Amino acid sequence: MAGEVLGKCPVCGNDTEVTRISCNSCGTAIEGHFHLCKFCKLTAEQKTFIDVFIKCRGNIKEVEKELGISYPTVKNRLEDVAAALGYKQDIEPEPSRNRKEILDKLNSGEISVDEAIDLLKE
Repeated sequence: MAGEVLGKCPVCGNDTEVTRISCNSCGTAIEGHFHLCKFCKLTAEQKTFIDVFIKCRGNIKEVEKELGISYPTVKNRLEDVAAALGYKQDIEPEPSRNRKEILDKLNSGEISVDEAIDLLKE
């Protein structure tokens, strides 16, 4: 049983390229330089997140429940996937305001210390 095509090199992290496609039924083989779709370049974790996000029809509360993560973590994972697909955020959040929001959520128990650390690192 074959696995999924790796979109990123596990050694250096650069994009990979498919150079041979073959048919298991008739044995036909085609060689060349084939581009992978942008979704092939997502990590396994990003693909799982997108799968759950679509299953939940984009309902963040449902994604939170399904994955057992907080609202800020859902938003951060969505931003991570969007960036990996080439969609850059137009407006950067104000760092000091974002920092305060993270600390307020930590203080109120909405997010864990680990989640707060991850968010503050970004």
